[in-house]
Amino acid sequence: MIHDELQKLEKLAHKIQAKLQEVKAQNEELRVQNSALSSELQEKEQEIEHFKNKIKISNIVDNRTVNPEDSTEMKDLIDNYIKEIDQLITYLSD
Repeated sequence: MIHDELQKLEKLAHKIQAKLQEVKAQNEELRVQNSALSSELQEKEQEIEHFKNKIKISNIVDNRTVNPEDSTEMKDLIDNYIKEIDQLITYLSD
């Protein structure tokens, strides 16, 4: 009788240990997934900030009161700077 109860408890302990290992594996998988998603979110937030800055610069150029030739030249210059910055960000992110 006691021997049967002991065997049942051992089987239960093995089942619990197996379930614990399964839960630990799932937990680790979720941690990795969470880390990847956090990194992706941070990248997206940086991209949003970059685009916001592009819009702000374009608005500054558009609202600047100068003659049209200077405004166009300034806008082209700033657009070129933005392209260079984009290339640098792409290079650094790789």
